[in-house]
Amino acid sequence: MSVQGLVPEPVSVDAADGEFRLGADTEVDCPPELGGVAQWLRQALRLPLPAGKGGLRLRVDRGLANEAYVMTCATGGMEIAGGSAAGVFYGCQTLRQLLPPRALRRGGPAGWAVPAVRIEDRPAYGWRGVMLDVARHFMPVGDVLRFVDLAAFHKLNVLHLHLTDDQGWRLEVPGRPRLTEVGAWRAQSMLGARQHDRFDGRPHGGFYTTGDLREIVAYAQERHVRVVPEVDMPGHMQAAVAAYPSLGSGRHEVRTSWGISPHVLNLGEESLAFCRAVLDHLCDVFPGELIGIGGDECPADEWDDPGLQPWFTALMAEHLAKRGRRVFGWDEILEGGAPAGAVVAAWRGPEPTLVAARLGHQVVSCPDIAAYLDYRQSDDPGEPTPVGTRLTLADVYGFDPVPEGLSAAERELVLGGQANVWTEHMDSARAVDYMTYPRLSAFAEAVWGRKSYGEFLSRLPDHLARLDALGVNYRPLSGPRPWDARPDAPGNPRTLADRRDEMREMTKRLPSGG
Repeated sequence: MSVQGLVPEPVSVDAADGEFRLGADTEVDCPPELGGVAQWLRQALRLPLPAGKGGLRLRVDRGLANEAYVMTCATGGMEIAGGSAAGVFYGCQTLRQLLPPRALRRGGPAGWAVPAVRIEDRPAYGWRGVMLDVARHFMPVGDVLRFVDLAAFHKLNVLHLHLTDDQGWRLEVPGRPRLTEVGAWRAQSMLGARQHDRFDGRPHGGFYTTGDLREIVAYAQERHVRVVPEVDMPGHMQAAVAAYPSLGSGRHEVRTSWGISPHVLNLGEESLAFCRAVLDHLCDVFPGELIGIGGDECPADEWDDPGLQPWFTALMAEHLAKRGRRVFGWDEILEGGAPAGAVVAAWRGPEPTLVAARLGHQVVSCPDIAAYLDYRQSDDPGEPTPVGTRLTLADVYGFDPVPEGLSAAERELVLGGQANVWTEHMDSARAVDYMTYPRLSAFAEAVWGRKSYGEFLSRLPDHLARLDALGVNYRPLSGPRPWDARPDAPGNPRTLADRRDEMREMTKRLPSGG
């Protein structure tokens, strides 16, 4: 395998003559703190890699940046040094890409030649994330773990897990059995964009036990991916209200239509206690500092006071602070003032990233017109359920998390970027693959350290061979195949100009940000 076909492209790659034979007799030398990385590598390479001094050395070099690594491979052996275990792990992912694609498969002969090379590498951003919506279409645990594996293969380090919405509640909460008995199931799902009012007549649902979620967290941690859970509140709560009507303004079924439900939490004492209990459970299961509370698209029609949401957000932030956690919320939480310490997911164009940073908030940039992977990939009529603006591979590659107009200090508040995989129109892992790859490969390079799209395209065929070996149903560069189309689920394509106009209207309530 060529040393030039790597994705994301490393900072520097210096090829040399010769190769190192990686085989059943290769020993690995590593300190105890890298034992987890070594064990993962044994499984990934299908090699025993016994402890010893015979060929492969893994070590931590505190002189490197936390996620940086240096790989040196010569005829006599190879070394991967990282600024932390995460850096060493990323070096090991690069090692996998230096091997032939068949090395990524779970069967077949093991043992390969690694080309002699020196690679120095480090990411441009600390937050290289992907959001997975398991509320609109439930994804079984095994498929989530595979999603994590593929993200980690691309050196992404955050999985934002969107666990609840109007159309389904996907986690157990102690003392609230109806959330999964009722809220996790809907009578049917829409076929295509909501404008067509078509339904499939098929019940849909599922949920994760606490054990399931802990397994996802542990699996992700082994791959240096942190999981940020999100339970959307106080809007996008119709599934919870269906389970417990006293949380809302009346009896409703779990929503079967896409779009925004007007049926939200009533913000009475019972619903506030419910939210605190849910957040406590998230804190018990997910060890990370950030807990997502959503905060987006919350109609106030059922409230006497339309200005209650900032008050509610502040209460939830105060509660999370008692647990040593911070709020992670969509950029609507800026309207009326986001709590101190909140991290903002800026999705409504580049403007919320500017506003959040200027107000002193850490922010993750994920504008829909650059990073929403449910948006159509071309104008080809064979694209499945084409919605949103056209978002090509080149468009995704061109994403820059930091918009123009920020000072140096404000730029430091932009933690990085995130691609969002909303699944209204993705009812299987196969469909998620098609919409996600290779655009997420391009996104991963954009947030690791974008170089040239032309160079990326020249490396992409090598990378697609890897995705083939990993069993990914990616969209071919030539366009959709006949079986990719969804004539039963028509879409609603948007123009970029139309969407920009809509975003300007949607963000009118944002503060000026100085």
